[in-house]
Amino acid sequence: MAAFVGADRAEEAKKAGADMVMDEQDIEKIAQTKVIDFDVAVATPSMMPRLAKIAQVLGPKGLMPNPKTDTVGENISKIISDQKKGKIAFKNDDTSNLHIIIGKVSFGPQKIEENLRAVCEVIRKAKPSSSKGIFVRTAALTTSMGPAIPFNIES
Repeated sequence: MAAFVGADRAEEAKKAGADMVMDEQDIEKIAQTKVIDFDVAVATPSMMPRLAKIAQVLGPKGLMPNPKTDTVGENISKIISDQKKGKIAFKNDDTSNLHIIIGKVSFGPQKIEENLRAVCEVIRKAKPSSSKGIFVRTAALTTSMGPAIPFNIES
């Protein structure tokens, strides 16, 4: 996890558990090399204008900090703590498809299955009591660029 904070907040971010505390020099380095070695990025609002320089690197990988996903805010300690505990963001597209990352290849099959079962349980519990009929019609598991594998969410 990388925390993009000013020098005055660096110690706070480190104490909260950030693996890397990044500043303007690190942003410049990423802009030149286009290489990142973190899987989550958080930032304070004051750093967001500076991150615009590397938005084209972070954005396509889904790493650009965003207030909607609670990765930007003044309370950097809470943001880092929540992310370290495994907070994830659900995304919906225009056709009501739900997109969620449940793991990485390095997790291994057991951990990915455990995460998939946890996500399915959360989705089942999220069905409003006023909702009638089938809440989830179809479900599929896929890699970033691979074919989809359909599965039954009720199983």
